[in-house]
Amino acid sequence: MIATHDDAAPGHAPTTTTHVSRTLIKAPIETVWSILTKTDEALPFFFGGICETVDGLHPGAKMRMVHRNRKIAMVVGEVLAFEPPHLYSHTFRMTTIDEPPCVVTYRLAEHADGCEFSLTIDRAVPGSKLEKQMLGAQGFIGANLRALAETGRPALSGRMVGLLSPLSALLAKPSQRIGNWPLD
Repeated sequence: MIATHDDAAPGHAPTTTTHVSRTLIKAPIETVWSILTKTDEALPFFFGGICETVDGLHPGAKMRMVHRNRKIAMVVGEVLAFEPPHLYSHTFRMTTIDEPPCVVTYRLAEHADGCEFSLTIDRAVPGSKLEKQMLGAQGFIGANLRALAETGRPALSGRMVGLLSPLSALLAKPSQRIGNWPLD
């Protein structure tokens, strides 16, 4: 399920929009949290990115999602909230798009059949490239996190992204080099 709302007053254009998608995952909340917050391996639901930090995920920590070759930064941000196993929120800036960051929030809630995963995209500029990329990714992230938690394997789309990973490294822009995006 995907829901959208904006901050516009009647008759005015919105300055930001909030998008929420929800996915039911038939796995224990602790399992989903552990997969969602890994920092030591490529995460198929995050397009094969590896989450890097200097000293772990906690509020105020700088983080980045890097290509598995560890030479390319794909996303950079700062952790805003980290409350295991229910809430993880961070700013989100794609290194290929020169636009203000948005805020991404992941929430897990226990459910009779496992847990509900909510992905919220907030403060994205309406109509921006970043907003369009994020909206396109919501379903992919939910489906691949669900498949990984329920079966131990990503969905077909996540496996395909993994296979194409070497090509994405070849197509990376010089501005994406890891040295341009330090964690300190």
